[in-house]
Amino acid sequence: MKNIYFILLSFIAYGVLQAQENKFNLIVGTYTNSCDSKGIYVYEFDSNTGDFSIKNSSEKIINPSYLTVSPNNKYLYSVSENGKKTSVSAFGFNSKSGKLEFLNSSRTNGDDSCYIINDDKNVITANYNGGSISVFKKMKDGSVSEVKQVIQHFGKGINAKRQESPHVHMVHFSPDKKYVLANDLGTDQVSVYQYNPNSSNEILKLKSSISVNPGGGPRHLTFSKDGKYVYVLLELDGSLISFSNTSGILKKVSETTIIAKEYKGEIRSADIHISPDGKFLYATNRGEIGEISMFKILEKGKLELVQRTSTLGKGPRNFAIDPTGSFLLVGHQYTNEIVIFKRDKTTGSITDTGKRIPLCSPVCLVFDKI
Repeated sequence: MKNIYFILLSFIAYGVLQAQENKFNLIVGTYTNSCDSKGIYVYEFDSNTGDFSIKNSSEKIINPSYLTVSPNNKYLYSVSENGKKTSVSAFGFNSKSGKLEFLNSSRTNGDDSCYIINDDKNVITANYNGGSISVFKKMKDGSVSEVKQVIQHFGKGINAKRQESPHVHMVHFSPDKKYVLANDLGTDQVSVYQYNPNSSNEILKLKSSISVNPGGGPRHLTFSKDGKYVYVLLELDGSLISFSNTSGILKKVSETTIIAKEYKGEIRSADIHISPDGKFLYATNRGEIGEISMFKILEKGKLELVQRTSTLGKGPRNFAIDPTGSFLLVGHQYTNEIVIFKRDKTTGSITDTGKRIPLCSPVCLVFDKI
């Protein structure tokens, strides 16, 4: 009898553990100037079912359009996109309750920061209208220092409306953390910076740069799972370019597009991610229609189109794949909801679950462990 009781308890404990392993925090950054939003929202997401529930939200913060969680899961950092008053905010983060405790903020000295990354030592932002990159040191309590380095980009592109000046749109660590890559939409360049995390003032030092299609406007990028290839999405012409990556030197190996031949509308490519298994790549167009394109990743960085489908909303600015690869969630800036798609791990294709997270202007989705 005791053995049966023990086995039953073990079975229950195993079931509880499995259920917990399939639940994640979904953290969402929003724009607060177009509708009623408190800023940052934390949901619990079940990767078995696609179900979700709200856990917590921040106090009022202006336009936390992009955010990042610390490696130790104890802190969260967000931009506060607000013209010349743009800043970085640091929060203590309780991953179980989802509670965010404001620690401090620091000006970026660069207008309208639109992307943010962090590691154990530093926080780094891409400043869109500032055309620059800002670096902050992390303090022992998780707060951020005053800006320690600002790298100013110079130049312009051939698109007079969108490329009148530099516009740094993304910063991204290389998988080995030796480099930080930066996309500049305004100058049609991808820059690779040597990363020196312990330096006091020259934390980033230019290693190399490469130009992309004139007028293309590089927006976001992602690395292959093995780190050998970099995929760069161009906002203004829909191009998707593959580069080999050797010790911080990029070399173009192939090019395709996320735009259908028959599409004649506005092109506004947005976001790009690779599935957790490294087999499929996804990229969005938030032009006159919201679409997401799926590609199978082939040898030597090449891509093969698998599917192109509607995101079922307007302004699919950002999307995220849950850590198990079971669901793909798209945040729609203009229709104020997150659409939940079920993902086929074998084919890479996605289908609508019918589930929606209603939320004011969601523009950044980040999954994190509980």
